[in-house]
Amino acid sequence: MMEFGLVIIFWYGVLHAFGSDHLTAIADFSIGRQRKKVMMVTLGFAIGHGVSLYLFALLLSSLQVPEGWLAYGDVIASSIIILMGLYLLYLVVTDRIHVSKHQHDGREHIHVWFGKQHNHRCPFFSWLSTSAMLGIMMGMGGARGMLVSLSAISSEDVSGWMVLSFTLGVALVFMVFGVLLAILNRRLLGSKAWLKGSFTFAGLVSCLVGAQAFL
Repeated sequence: MMEFGLVIIFWYGVLHAFGSDHLTAIADFSIGRQRKKVMMVTLGFAIGHGVSLYLFALLLSSLQVPEGWLAYGDVIASSIIILMGLYLLYLVVTDRIHVSKHQHDGREHIHVWFGKQHNHRCPFFSWLSTSAMLGIMMGMGGARGMLVSLSAISSEDVSGWMVLSFTLGVALVFMVFGVLLAILNRRLLGSKAWLKGSFTFAGLVSCLVGAQAFL
């Protein structure tokens, strides 16, 4: 019975990952990035979101938080998406998106950077921890749905296997989406015009997706 519950949890993670707010947040952090950075964003987001969603749900369930309070998690998550969208639009309006092309070993290499100075330093764990923190904050918005799912599976306590199953389901979708974004970045975002257009589109979509929680 427990194995069947883990399968349900896994597929719930898959379906949960298709939420427009999750994919929008990943896209906002991945546009114009190199493949390695995109994959770090998606992996960190999946880990942070999957684990935090269960922890929030377990905490809220044990404390018997009123249903009305849980809506604030959706407001927080939606506000984050709106702020990310506004930041992307800010980069476009203030002309802080830059593309630099040069060659390494006879192959053209494209650098995309933002702001006033070009900085190559971006540690592996910096990307992973930042995206994981984003996933944790976005997890606040899914706590209400997770409580319903937990009560529908069984009366057993939340286990590490359940957390792992859900996280794997979320990670599967996020990683596939990350690969598609990496392909898009490589083939379509090689110019400043493409970047500005993509950032404008992503920024507007983020604002619209985030605004749904306030309508």
